[in-house]
Amino acid sequence: MLQFKSGELPELPFRQAVKRPTPQKCVQIMEDFKVHTLEGVMQGKAGDYLMVGVRGELYVCDQDIFRETYELLPG
Repeated sequence: MLQFKSGELPELPFRQAVKRPTPQKCVQIMEDFKVHTLEGVMQGKAGDYLMVGVRGELYVCDQDIFRETYELLPG
């Protein structure tokens, strides 16, 4: 079985891919919160986003990562 360690890039023929522009529902929560996710309970901090995934799953997105990764649509 292959094993990979985070932070150590294996010598493989990596290609580049761009994430499809799939709109996701999100809301910024202005107080600490908890979310029961597929991986267990996640804790969100004030200002983090509650996200709805493509299959309806809920998860937390840190506000700094949100700003780097997402752009809010008008409306």
